[in-house]
Amino acid sequence: MSDADANREKIKILFERVLNGGNDDYLDELIAADYIEHNPVPGQEPGAEGVKIKLKDLRAAFPDIRFFPAETVAEGDLVAVRYHWEATHNGPFMGLAPTGKKVSVNGMDFYRFKNGKLAEHWDCADMLGLMVQLKVFRV
Repeated sequence: MSDADANREKIKILFERVLNGGNDDYLDELIAADYIEHNPVPGQEPGAEGVKIKLKDLRAAFPDIRFFPAETVAEGDLVAVRYHWEATHNGPFMGLAPTGKKVSVNGMDFYRFKNGKLAEHWDCADMLGLMVQLKVFRV
């Protein structure tokens, strides 16, 4: 198995075990000590602990969140995933009180590996689309 294939498999496990399964312990073995989150939430701690808190807050706002990866492309030390997630807004999110609205958000994440560990992460999610669905903005 090539490094690119191994990295793609690790991201598949990330989506299955962590994002959809809630098993955040996998992050401890996946994330490198010098991990860089290029799109952190305000106040996000570094490393695996910061990612765990970010996911805890997301799950508190959207307890039934479910991620659906569409395409995954791996080349060298990079893995790209196009996905969408669906959930119901049943908890506070970015200062917004729960609305009970069902939402669907499209996104794309890029992951860089170093020595078999997740070293960097970039994400681009349609936050404007989410805010429109939550009736924060109108278009």
